[in-house]
Amino acid sequence: MDIIKVFEGLARDSGIGGLIAHPQTLIMLAISLVLIYLAIVKKFEPLLLLPIAFGMLLANIPLAGLMNPPGYTYALEAFRNGQAGTPLMVTAEILPQLTLPRELAGLVTEGTMLYQYAGESGGLLYYLYQGVKLGIYPPLIFLGVGAMTDFGPLIANPKSLLLGAAAQFGIFGTFIVARALGFSPPDASSIAIIGGADGPTAIYLTGKLAPHLLGPIAVAAYSYMALVPVIQPPIMKALTTKKERMVVMEQLRPVSKREKIVFPIMVTLVVSLLLPAATPLIGMLMLGNLFRESFVVDRLSQTAQNELMNIVTIFLGVTVGATANAATFLTLQTIKIIVIGIAAFSFGTASGVLLGKVMNKLSGGKINPLIGSAGVSAVPMAARVSQVVGQQENPGNFLLMHAMGPNVAGAIGSAIAAGVLLSMYG
Repeated sequence: MDIIKVFEGLARDSGIGGLIAHPQTLIMLAISLVLIYLAIVKKFEPLLLLPIAFGMLLANIPLAGLMNPPGYTYALEAFRNGQAGTPLMVTAEILPQLTLPRELAGLVTEGTMLYQYAGESGGLLYYLYQGVKLGIYPPLIFLGVGAMTDFGPLIANPKSLLLGAAAQFGIFGTFIVARALGFSPPDASSIAIIGGADGPTAIYLTGKLAPHLLGPIAVAAYSYMALVPVIQPPIMKALTTKKERMVVMEQLRPVSKREKIVFPIMVTLVVSLLLPAATPLIGMLMLGNLFRESFVVDRLSQTAQNELMNIVTIFLGVTVGATANAATFLTLQTIKIIVIGIAAFSFGTASGVLLGKVMNKLSGGKINPLIGSAGVSAVPMAARVSQVVGQQENPGNFLLMHAMGPNVAGAIGSAIAAGVLLSMYG
């Protein structure tokens, strides 16, 4: 009989028992395995999709508690008056969430002052997640991106900045749609930023405005970034003629070292003075680029591009994936976010191409409108798609460097768009 009780206890306290008690967790584990498959076999943005998927797997293992916050013990003010501890005023919202010792049951009501003491430590991923919650990881990712990015094509052709800006209409158009569907302004802002096709920016803004949506938005943003070669070409071909796609653009002028050094400094000053909320992202992006172009801090540039970038990518991906639990992910709201997200990305692509067509007309046919699709911030994948679609019509056409201008402008534009939304609703 005792042996039966032992096995019953083991089953109840094991992860298997947790799966039986909460079968929806099995769905989350299945989703994480599908994402792992897409990252490894299909190579869909594996650098971030793989850690996100595995973080989702870890967070949904019953009783593992990797995302559990630290536990607390509580004492009444009368017993701890004058001693160390964090004061806590009990409100109607807090009261149902308190786990109180038996001796305090019935004594604590709304308005009671407690002293809060750290008890059990939190889970590993809970502490790593603070880098997302506090907005630390995404700017560090931008530091690495800046160190790897050549802004020369944008400097050589400043008009491509307009194409990057046009693609951000996908963000603001989607914001209007999300609001019409009943999402609050902070939630709508976080969903709309998917249209910028910039994962770190989406995570940064969502962490600030709507952390409860972080899992679905991160999965949607990185999934659509991975699907750029699938989603963009049909839109590009539908909005352009064969003649427009065959346009061969003139070679870009050489950009001096002085221009490349002045550019990140000026962008930081102008954007930060006009929109301080965008400074963490823009500032780190431009600092990384200054490391690259100054040629006096090669060690820092290499560290930003490699070791730091890789470490932060692991922490960011795993902890963002760990926010996707069954309670927050398996909802109708998540389906809406995924559908709206692809609409946002498609709208951003279309906006860039349409402005490219306008610039083609105004320039007398010198600008290939395909480069407008690179205005979304999927660097450098979107620029490569412009090159591939252009060469399908004209094998001698080389659009990659021309498309890199709108592409890096899109990275700047998405950070600015996030700053606008954050300043409005943060």
